[in-house]
Amino acid sequence: MSQLKSIQGWSPRLAMQGGPRFLQIADALQAAVADGSLKPGDRLPPQRQLAAQLDVDLTTVTRAYDEARRRNLLEGRGARGTYVAAPKVELNAILDLSMNTPPPPDGVDFDDMLKQGLSQVLMRADNASLMTYHLAGGSDADRQAGALWLAPMLGQLEASQVLVCPGAQAAIAALILALTEPGDVILAEPMTYPGLRAAATQFGRRLVAVEADQHGMIPEMLAQACRQHQPGLVYLNPTLQNPTAITMPESRRKELASIARHCQVRIVEDDPYWLLADAPPPTIASLAPEQVIYLATLSKCLTPGLRVAFVLIRDPQERERFLAALRSFALMAAPLSAALATQWILDGSASSLMAGVRKEARLRHRMARDILAGRYSGAGDGLHVWLELPAYWKSAQLAHAAGSEGIAVTPAEAFATGSAAMNAIRISLGSIQDRGRLQAGLQRLSHLLAQRPE
Repeated sequence: MSQLKSIQGWSPRLAMQGGPRFLQIADALQAAVADGSLKPGDRLPPQRQLAAQLDVDLTTVTRAYDEARRRNLLEGRGARGTYVAAPKVELNAILDLSMNTPPPPDGVDFDDMLKQGLSQVLMRADNASLMTYHLAGGSDADRQAGALWLAPMLGQLEASQVLVCPGAQAAIAALILALTEPGDVILAEPMTYPGLRAAATQFGRRLVAVEADQHGMIPEMLAQACRQHQPGLVYLNPTLQNPTAITMPESRRKELASIARHCQVRIVEDDPYWLLADAPPPTIASLAPEQVIYLATLSKCLTPGLRVAFVLIRDPQERERFLAALRSFALMAAPLSAALATQWILDGSASSLMAGVRKEARLRHRMARDILAGRYSGAGDGLHVWLELPAYWKSAQLAHAAGSEGIAVTPAEAFATGSAAMNAIRISLGSIQDRGRLQAGLQRLSHLLAQRPE
Protein backbone atom coordinates (compact mmCIF):
# COMPACT_ATOMS: atom_id res chain seq x y z
CA MET A 1 0.00 0.00 0.00
CA SER A 2 1.34 3.43 -0.98
CA GLN A 3 0.30 6.86 0.18
CA LEU A 4 -0.25 9.68 -2.29
CA LYS A 5 0.09 12.37 0.33
CA SER A 6 -0.12 11.30 3.93
CA ILE A 7 -1.50 14.62 5.17
CA GLN A 8 -4.50 14.19 2.86
CA GLY A 9 -5.58 11.14 4.85
CA TRP A 10 -6.13 8.71 1.98
CA SER A 11 -4.13 5.86 0.43
CA PRO A 12 -4.91 4.50 -3.03
CA ARG A 13 -4.62 0.74 -3.27
CA LEU A 14 -3.32 -0.44 -6.65
CA ALA A 15 -4.52 -4.00 -7.27
CA MET A 16 -2.82 -6.34 -9.72
CA GLN A 17 -6.17 -7.34 -11.24
CA GLY A 18 -7.84 -3.95 -10.84
CA GLY A 19 -7.46 -2.78 -14.44
CA PRO A 20 -5.11 -0.11 -15.84
CA ARG A 21 -3.18 1.52 -13.05
CA PHE A 22 -3.67 5.03 -14.36
CA LEU A 23 -7.45 4.53 -14.10
CA GLN A 24 -7.07 3.12 -10.59
CA ILE A 25 -5.23 6.28 -9.54
CA ALA A 26 -7.80 8.53 -11.23
CA ASP A 27 -10.66 6.55 -9.62
CA ALA A 28 -8.98 6.85 -6.23
CA LEU A 29 -8.66 10.61 -6.70
CA GLN A 30 -12.32 10.86 -7.63
CA ALA A 31 -13.39 8.81 -4.59
CA ALA A 32 -11.21 10.90 -2.28
CA VAL A 33 -12.70 14.15 -3.63
CA ALA A 34 -16.20 12.71 -3.25
CA ASP A 35 -15.72 11.69 0.38
CA GLY A 36 -13.82 14.83 1.35
CA SER A 37 -10.44 13.24 1.92
CA LEU A 38 -9.11 15.57 -0.76
CA LYS A 39 -10.43 19.11 -0.77
CA PRO A 40 -10.36 21.90 -3.38
CA GLY A 41 -7.02 23.66 -3.24
CA ASP A 42 -5.05 20.66 -1.91
CA ARG A 43 -1.72 20.39 -3.73
CA LEU A 44 -0.76 17.03 -5.20
CA PRO A 45 2.84 15.81 -5.34
CA PRO A 46 4.86 16.18 -8.55
CA GLN A 47 4.31 13.35 -11.00
CA ARG A 48 7.81 11.89 -10.61
CA GLN A 49 7.48 11.84 -6.84
CA LEU A 50 4.11 10.12 -7.03
CA ALA A 51 5.45 7.56 -9.52
CA ALA A 52 8.24 6.69 -7.08
CA GLN A 53 5.79 6.47 -4.15
CA LEU A 54 3.48 4.12 -6.02
CA ASP A 55 6.28 2.19 -7.75
CA VAL A 56 4.87 2.86 -11.22
CA ASP A 57 6.40 4.52 -14.25
CA LEU A 58 6.02 8.24 -14.91
CA THR A 59 3.73 7.70 -17.92
CA THR A 60 1.18 5.97 -15.71
CA VAL A 61 0.96 8.96 -13.37
CA THR A 62 0.85 11.42 -16.28
CA ARG A 63 -2.09 9.56 -17.80
CA ALA A 64 -3.79 9.40 -14.38
CA TYR A 65 -3.48 13.18 -13.91
CA ASP A 66 -4.73 13.79 -17.47
CA GLU A 67 -7.75 11.57 -16.84
CA ALA A 68 -8.44 13.36 -13.56
CA ARG A 69 -8.30 16.71 -15.36
CA ARG A 70 -10.72 15.39 -17.96
CA ARG A 71 -13.10 14.61 -15.09
CA ASN A 72 -12.61 18.17 -13.77
CA LEU A 73 -10.94 16.87 -10.62
CA LEU A 74 -7.57 18.60 -11.00
CA GLU A 75 -6.21 21.88 -12.29
CA GLY A 76 -2.66 22.84 -13.17
CA ARG A 77 -1.20 26.10 -11.90
CA GLY A 78 1.99 26.23 -13.92
CA ALA A 79 5.20 26.07 -11.88
CA ARG A 80 3.20 25.98 -8.64
CA GLY A 81 2.03 22.44 -9.34
CA THR A 82 -1.22 20.48 -9.61
CA TYR A 83 -4.16 21.08 -7.28
CA VAL A 84 -7.56 19.61 -6.53
CA ALA A 85 -10.04 21.69 -8.51
CA ALA A 86 -13.08 23.39 -7.10
CA PRO A 87 -16.29 21.65 -8.17
CA LYS A 88 -17.84 23.08 -11.30
CA VAL A 89 -21.24 24.54 -10.60
CA GLU A 90 -23.79 24.79 -13.40
CA LEU A 91 -24.59 28.50 -13.32
CA ASN A 92 -26.81 28.40 -16.38
CA ALA A 93 -29.40 25.75 -15.64
CA ILE A 94 -31.88 27.63 -17.83
CA LEU A 95 -31.72 26.80 -21.53
CA ASP A 96 -31.44 30.36 -22.78
CA LEU A 97 -33.12 30.87 -26.16
CA SER A 98 -33.77 34.55 -25.45
CA MET A 99 -30.48 36.33 -26.16
CA ASN A 100 -29.16 36.99 -29.67
CA THR A 101 -25.46 36.15 -29.42
CA PRO A 102 -23.17 34.50 -31.97
CA PRO A 103 -22.84 30.72 -31.56
CA PRO A 104 -19.37 29.29 -30.86
CA PRO A 105 -18.00 28.09 -34.20
CA ASP A 106 -16.40 24.68 -34.76
CA GLY A 107 -12.79 24.76 -35.90
CA VAL A 108 -12.05 28.17 -34.39
CA ASP A 109 -9.99 28.16 -31.19
CA PHE A 110 -11.41 31.31 -29.66
CA ASP A 111 -9.16 31.14 -26.58
CA ASP A 112 -6.05 30.96 -28.75
CA MET A 113 -7.35 33.73 -31.01
CA LEU A 114 -7.94 35.93 -27.99
CA LYS A 115 -4.47 35.27 -26.57
CA GLN A 116 -2.76 35.81 -29.92
CA GLY A 117 -4.72 38.98 -30.63
CA LEU A 118 -4.00 40.53 -27.23
CA SER A 119 -0.35 39.51 -27.51
CA GLN A 120 -0.06 41.31 -30.85
CA VAL A 121 -1.83 44.38 -29.47
CA LEU A 122 0.47 44.56 -26.45
CA MET A 123 3.59 44.09 -28.58
CA ARG A 124 2.69 46.76 -31.12
CA ALA A 125 0.85 49.37 -29.07
CA ASP A 126 1.98 51.83 -26.45
CA ASN A 127 0.53 50.00 -23.47
CA ALA A 128 0.12 53.19 -21.47
CA SER A 129 -2.12 54.60 -24.21
CA LEU A 130 -4.41 51.56 -23.91
CA MET A 131 -5.13 52.45 -20.30
CA THR A 132 -5.91 56.14 -20.61
CA TYR A 133 -8.62 58.43 -22.02
CA HIS A 134 -9.03 58.72 -25.79
CA LEU A 135 -10.96 61.09 -27.98
CA ALA A 136 -14.43 59.77 -28.71
CA GLY A 137 -14.81 58.15 -32.11
CA GLY A 138 -11.71 55.96 -32.03
CA SER A 139 -8.08 56.28 -33.09
CA ASP A 140 -7.07 56.67 -36.73
CA ALA A 141 -6.14 52.98 -36.84
CA ASP A 142 -9.48 51.95 -35.35
CA ARG A 143 -11.40 54.09 -37.86
CA GLN A 144 -9.40 52.62 -40.75
CA ALA A 145 -10.21 49.12 -39.50
CA GLY A 146 -13.86 50.15 -39.27
CA ALA A 147 -13.83 51.39 -42.86
CA LEU A 148 -12.31 48.07 -43.93
CA TRP A 149 -14.98 46.12 -42.01
CA LEU A 150 -17.80 48.14 -43.57
CA ALA A 151 -16.43 47.88 -47.12
CA PRO A 152 -18.48 44.76 -48.10
CA MET A 153 -21.66 46.63 -47.16
CA LEU A 154 -20.79 50.13 -48.34
CA GLY A 155 -17.77 50.04 -50.65
CA GLN A 156 -14.65 52.10 -50.13
CA LEU A 157 -15.05 54.70 -47.38
CA GLU A 158 -13.16 57.63 -45.94
CA ALA A 159 -11.97 56.49 -42.52
CA SER A 160 -12.68 59.96 -41.09
CA GLN A 161 -16.42 59.33 -41.64
CA VAL A 162 -16.38 56.11 -39.58
CA LEU A 163 -16.76 56.40 -35.80
CA VAL A 164 -15.98 53.72 -33.21
CA CYS A 165 -18.56 53.32 -30.42
CA PRO A 166 -18.93 51.18 -27.28
CA GLY A 167 -21.66 48.99 -28.78
CA ALA A 168 -24.75 49.57 -30.90
CA GLN A 169 -26.98 50.59 -27.99
CA ALA A 170 -24.69 53.49 -27.10
CA ALA A 171 -24.59 54.51 -30.76
CA ILE A 172 -28.41 54.49 -31.04
CA ALA A 173 -28.75 56.55 -27.88
CA ALA A 174 -26.20 59.10 -29.12
CA LEU A 175 -27.95 59.35 -32.50
CA ILE A 176 -31.28 60.04 -30.79
CA LEU A 177 -29.71 62.76 -28.63
CA ALA A 178 -27.80 64.31 -31.53
CA LEU A 179 -30.42 64.29 -34.26
CA THR A 180 -33.75 64.74 -32.47
CA GLU A 181 -35.32 67.01 -29.87
CA PRO A 182 -37.46 66.11 -26.82
CA GLY A 183 -40.97 65.30 -28.01
CA ASP A 184 -39.85 64.35 -31.52
CA VAL A 185 -41.27 61.26 -33.19
CA ILE A 186 -39.09 58.33 -34.27
CA LEU A 187 -40.69 56.00 -36.80
CA ALA A 188 -40.04 52.25 -36.69
CA GLU A 189 -41.70 49.00 -37.68
CA PRO A 190 -44.39 47.53 -35.39
CA MET A 191 -41.95 44.88 -34.16
CA THR A 192 -38.49 46.33 -33.56
CA TYR A 193 -35.33 46.24 -31.43
CA PRO A 194 -36.27 46.80 -27.76
CA GLY A 195 -33.19 48.95 -27.14
CA LEU A 196 -34.59 51.60 -29.46
CA ARG A 197 -37.77 51.86 -27.42
CA ALA A 198 -35.79 52.01 -24.17
CA ALA A 199 -33.56 54.85 -25.40
CA ALA A 200 -36.42 56.80 -26.99
CA THR A 201 -38.48 56.59 -23.81
CA GLN A 202 -35.55 57.57 -21.61
CA PHE A 203 -34.85 60.68 -23.69
CA GLY A 204 -38.47 61.80 -24.03
CA ARG A 205 -38.92 60.90 -27.69
CA ARG A 206 -42.04 59.24 -29.03
CA LEU A 207 -41.81 55.96 -30.92
CA VAL A 208 -44.52 55.51 -33.58
CA ALA A 209 -45.09 52.27 -35.48
CA VAL A 210 -45.36 52.26 -39.28
CA GLU A 211 -47.26 49.32 -40.73
CA ALA A 212 -45.15 46.53 -42.24
CA ASP A 213 -45.79 43.49 -44.41
CA GLN A 214 -43.77 40.40 -45.35
CA HIS A 215 -41.15 42.68 -47.01
CA GLY A 216 -40.79 45.16 -44.15
CA MET A 217 -42.02 48.72 -43.67
CA ILE A 218 -44.66 49.69 -46.25
CA PRO A 219 -43.58 52.75 -48.32
CA GLU A 220 -47.05 54.32 -48.53
CA MET A 221 -47.43 54.03 -44.76
CA LEU A 222 -44.03 55.69 -44.25
CA ALA A 223 -45.04 58.60 -46.50
CA GLN A 224 -48.29 59.00 -44.57
CA ALA A 225 -46.51 58.86 -41.19
CA CYS A 226 -43.97 61.45 -42.32
CA ARG A 227 -46.76 63.85 -43.33
CA GLN A 228 -48.61 63.25 -40.07
CA HIS A 229 -45.76 63.29 -37.54
CA GLN A 230 -42.82 65.21 -39.09
CA PRO A 231 -40.43 62.63 -37.56
CA GLY A 232 -36.90 63.29 -36.43
CA LEU A 233 -35.64 59.85 -37.51
CA VAL A 234 -36.71 56.64 -39.22
CA TYR A 235 -35.19 53.50 -37.71
CA LEU A 236 -34.80 50.40 -39.90
CA ASN A 237 -33.17 47.01 -39.38
CA PRO A 238 -33.63 45.71 -42.93
CA THR A 239 -31.51 42.54 -43.00
CA LEU A 240 -32.65 39.53 -40.94
CA GLN A 241 -34.74 41.95 -38.94
CA ASN A 242 -34.87 41.62 -35.19
CA PRO A 243 -37.23 40.00 -34.31
CA THR A 244 -39.12 38.92 -37.46
CA ALA A 245 -36.04 37.71 -39.41
CA ILE A 246 -37.40 39.43 -42.56
CA THR A 247 -34.82 40.62 -45.10
CA MET A 248 -36.16 43.61 -46.99
CA PRO A 249 -35.77 43.23 -50.79
CA GLU A 250 -33.79 45.80 -52.77
CA SER A 251 -36.87 47.30 -54.41
CA ARG A 252 -38.44 48.03 -51.00
CA ARG A 253 -35.20 49.59 -49.77
CA LYS A 254 -35.11 51.93 -52.77
CA GLU A 255 -38.73 52.97 -52.23
CA LEU A 256 -38.19 53.77 -48.55
CA ALA A 257 -34.99 55.69 -49.30
CA SER A 258 -36.82 57.74 -51.95
CA ILE A 259 -39.60 58.65 -49.51
CA ALA A 260 -37.13 59.59 -46.78
CA ARG A 261 -35.27 61.80 -49.26
CA HIS A 262 -38.50 63.47 -50.35
CA CYS A 263 -39.59 64.03 -46.73
CA GLN A 264 -36.09 65.16 -45.70
CA VAL A 265 -35.87 62.71 -42.80
CA ARG A 266 -32.80 60.75 -41.78
CA ILE A 267 -32.82 56.94 -41.81
CA VAL A 268 -30.78 55.09 -39.19
CA GLU A 269 -29.95 51.74 -40.77
CA ASP A 270 -29.06 49.37 -37.94
CA ASP A 271 -27.52 46.39 -39.75
CA PRO A 272 -25.88 43.89 -37.37
CA TYR A 273 -26.68 40.77 -39.41
CA TRP A 274 -25.78 41.74 -43.01
CA LEU A 275 -22.53 39.76 -42.97
CA LEU A 276 -24.35 36.67 -41.68
CA ALA A 277 -27.03 36.72 -44.39
CA ASP A 278 -27.02 34.61 -47.52
CA ALA A 279 -26.65 37.01 -50.50
CA PRO A 280 -28.17 40.08 -48.77
CA PRO A 281 -29.46 42.99 -50.89
CA PRO A 282 -27.48 46.23 -51.09
CA THR A 283 -27.65 48.31 -47.93
CA ILE A 284 -29.96 51.31 -47.90
CA ALA A 285 -26.88 53.42 -47.09
CA SER A 286 -25.28 52.36 -50.37
CA LEU A 287 -28.47 53.21 -52.28
CA ALA A 288 -28.97 56.63 -50.63
CA PRO A 289 -25.61 57.65 -49.12
CA GLU A 290 -26.61 61.17 -48.15
CA GLN A 291 -29.87 60.13 -46.49
CA VAL A 292 -28.73 57.24 -44.28
CA ILE A 293 -26.61 56.83 -41.16
CA TYR A 294 -25.28 53.29 -41.07
CA LEU A 295 -24.59 51.27 -37.92
CA ALA A 296 -22.93 47.85 -37.65
CA THR A 297 -21.93 46.17 -34.39
CA LEU A 298 -19.41 43.36 -33.96
CA SER A 299 -21.53 41.86 -31.17
CA LYS A 300 -23.70 39.74 -33.48
CA CYS A 301 -21.08 38.40 -35.90
CA LEU A 302 -18.00 38.12 -33.64
CA THR A 303 -18.56 38.45 -29.89
CA PRO A 304 -20.52 40.82 -27.59
CA GLY A 305 -17.54 41.13 -25.25
CA LEU A 306 -15.69 43.47 -27.58
CA ARG A 307 -18.38 46.19 -27.14
CA VAL A 308 -17.38 47.74 -30.46
CA ALA A 309 -19.69 49.13 -33.15
CA PHE A 310 -18.96 51.23 -36.22
CA VAL A 311 -21.13 54.17 -37.32
CA LEU A 312 -20.88 55.84 -40.71
CA ILE A 313 -21.93 59.50 -40.61
CA ARG A 314 -21.01 61.42 -43.78
CA ASP A 315 -22.09 64.90 -42.68
CA PRO A 316 -19.28 66.52 -40.59
CA GLN A 317 -21.67 68.62 -38.49
CA GLU A 318 -23.77 65.56 -37.65
CA ARG A 319 -20.57 63.71 -36.72
CA GLU A 320 -19.63 66.43 -34.26
CA ARG A 321 -23.11 66.46 -32.72
CA PHE A 322 -23.03 62.67 -32.46
CA LEU A 323 -19.61 62.68 -30.74
CA ALA A 324 -20.75 65.37 -28.29
CA ALA A 325 -23.82 63.28 -27.43
CA LEU A 326 -21.73 60.12 -27.06
CA ARG A 327 -19.26 61.86 -24.75
CA SER A 328 -22.12 62.90 -22.45
CA PHE A 329 -22.72 59.34 -21.28
CA ALA A 330 -20.18 56.87 -22.76
CA LEU A 331 -17.10 58.99 -23.55
CA MET A 332 -15.36 56.35 -25.68
CA ALA A 333 -15.03 52.72 -26.62
CA ALA A 334 -12.58 50.94 -24.31
CA PRO A 335 -9.18 51.39 -26.03
CA LEU A 336 -8.06 47.81 -25.39
CA SER A 337 -11.25 46.35 -26.86
CA ALA A 338 -11.07 48.66 -29.86
CA ALA A 339 -7.41 47.79 -30.41
CA LEU A 340 -8.20 44.06 -30.26
CA ALA A 341 -11.04 44.49 -32.77
CA THR A 342 -8.67 46.43 -35.04
CA GLN A 343 -6.00 43.72 -34.75
CA TRP A 344 -8.47 40.96 -35.60
CA ILE A 345 -9.84 42.88 -38.59
CA LEU A 346 -6.40 43.65 -39.99
CA ASP A 347 -4.88 40.18 -39.50
CA GLY A 348 -7.93 38.30 -40.83
CA SER A 349 -8.95 36.71 -37.52
CA ALA A 350 -12.28 38.57 -37.55
CA SER A 351 -13.16 37.19 -41.00
CA SER A 352 -12.27 33.64 -39.91
CA LEU A 353 -14.35 33.92 -36.75
CA MET A 354 -17.28 35.41 -38.65
CA ALA A 355 -17.15 32.63 -41.26
CA GLY A 356 -17.25 30.08 -38.45
CA VAL A 357 -20.19 31.84 -36.79
CA ARG A 358 -22.06 31.95 -40.11
CA LYS A 359 -21.49 28.22 -40.71
CA GLU A 360 -22.53 27.27 -37.18
CA ALA A 361 -25.63 29.49 -37.35
CA ARG A 362 -26.78 27.74 -40.51
CA LEU A 363 -26.29 24.32 -38.94
CA ARG A 364 -28.44 25.45 -36.03
CA HIS A 365 -31.13 26.77 -38.35
CA ARG A 366 -31.29 23.36 -40.03
CA MET A 367 -31.68 21.78 -36.61
CA ALA A 368 -34.49 24.21 -35.72
CA ARG A 369 -36.23 23.57 -39.04
CA ASP A 370 -36.14 19.79 -38.47
CA ILE A 371 -37.38 19.99 -34.88
CA LEU A 372 -39.98 22.74 -35.24
CA ALA A 373 -41.18 21.32 -38.57
CA GLY A 374 -44.14 23.27 -39.95
CA ARG A 375 -43.79 26.01 -37.33
CA TYR A 376 -40.30 27.07 -38.46
CA SER A 377 -40.32 30.34 -40.39
CA GLY A 378 -36.68 31.38 -40.30
CA ALA A 379 -34.53 32.51 -43.21
CA GLY A 380 -31.96 29.75 -42.75
CA ASP A 381 -29.29 32.18 -41.56
CA GLY A 382 -28.80 34.80 -38.87
CA LEU A 383 -29.12 34.20 -35.15
CA HIS A 384 -32.85 33.82 -34.49
CA VAL A 385 -36.18 32.37 -35.55
CA TRP A 386 -39.51 34.23 -35.35
CA LEU A 387 -42.13 31.65 -34.42
CA GLU A 388 -45.79 32.50 -34.90
CA LEU A 389 -47.88 30.58 -32.38
CA PRO A 390 -51.00 28.45 -32.72
CA ALA A 391 -54.15 30.25 -31.61
CA TYR A 392 -54.43 28.29 -28.37
CA TRP A 393 -51.15 29.82 -27.11
CA LYS A 394 -50.56 33.50 -26.38
CA SER A 395 -46.97 34.68 -26.58
CA ALA A 396 -46.59 35.87 -22.99
CA GLN A 397 -48.39 32.75 -21.77
CA LEU A 398 -46.05 30.47 -23.74
CA ALA A 399 -42.97 32.34 -22.55
CA HIS A 400 -44.11 31.84 -18.97
CA ALA A 401 -44.85 28.14 -19.54
CA ALA A 402 -41.47 27.65 -21.24
CA GLY A 403 -39.76 29.33 -18.29
CA SER A 404 -41.42 26.82 -15.99
CA GLU A 405 -39.85 24.11 -18.18
CA GLY A 406 -36.41 25.70 -17.86
CA ILE A 407 -36.41 27.39 -21.29
CA ALA A 408 -36.11 31.16 -21.81
CA VAL A 409 -37.67 32.66 -24.94
CA THR A 410 -38.68 36.23 -25.79
CA PRO A 411 -42.38 37.02 -26.36
CA ALA A 412 -43.52 39.46 -29.04
CA GLU A 413 -44.54 42.02 -26.41
CA ALA A 414 -40.85 42.80 -25.83
CA PHE A 415 -40.56 44.12 -29.40
CA ALA A 416 -43.87 45.95 -29.86
CA THR A 417 -43.64 49.69 -30.59
CA GLY A 418 -46.86 50.68 -28.86
CA SER A 419 -49.18 48.80 -31.21
CA ALA A 420 -50.70 45.41 -30.50
CA ALA A 421 -48.03 42.72 -30.45
CA MET A 422 -48.08 39.78 -32.82
CA ASN A 423 -48.76 36.36 -31.33
CA ALA A 424 -45.21 35.06 -31.69
CA ILE A 425 -41.94 34.43 -29.88
CA ARG A 426 -38.33 34.95 -30.86
CA ILE A 427 -36.04 31.94 -30.48
CA SER A 428 -32.33 32.74 -30.38
CA LEU A 429 -30.08 29.95 -31.60
CA GLY A 430 -26.63 31.11 -30.52
CA SER A 431 -26.73 31.70 -26.78
CA ILE A 432 -26.52 27.99 -25.83
CA GLN A 433 -22.94 27.00 -26.55
CA ASP A 434 -23.40 23.24 -26.75
CA ARG A 435 -25.35 22.12 -29.81
CA GLY A 436 -26.72 19.09 -27.95
CA ARG A 437 -28.22 21.28 -25.23
CA LEU A 438 -29.74 23.51 -27.91
CA GLN A 439 -31.31 20.47 -29.54
CA ALA A 440 -32.74 19.38 -26.20
CA GLY A 441 -34.18 22.85 -25.61
CA LEU A 442 -35.79 23.02 -29.05
CA GLN A 443 -37.29 19.55 -28.61
CA ARG A 444 -38.77 20.51 -25.25
CA LEU A 445 -40.15 23.69 -26.74
CA SER A 446 -41.66 21.81 -29.69
CA HIS A 447 -43.31 19.38 -27.29
CA LEU A 448 -44.72 22.28 -25.29
CA LEU A 449 -46.08 23.97 -28.44
CA ALA A 450 -47.95 20.81 -29.38
CA GLN A 451 -49.83 20.83 -26.07
CA ARG A 452 -52.78 23.01 -25.30
CA PRO A 453 -52.30 25.14 -22.18
CA GLU A 454 -54.16 24.13 -19.07
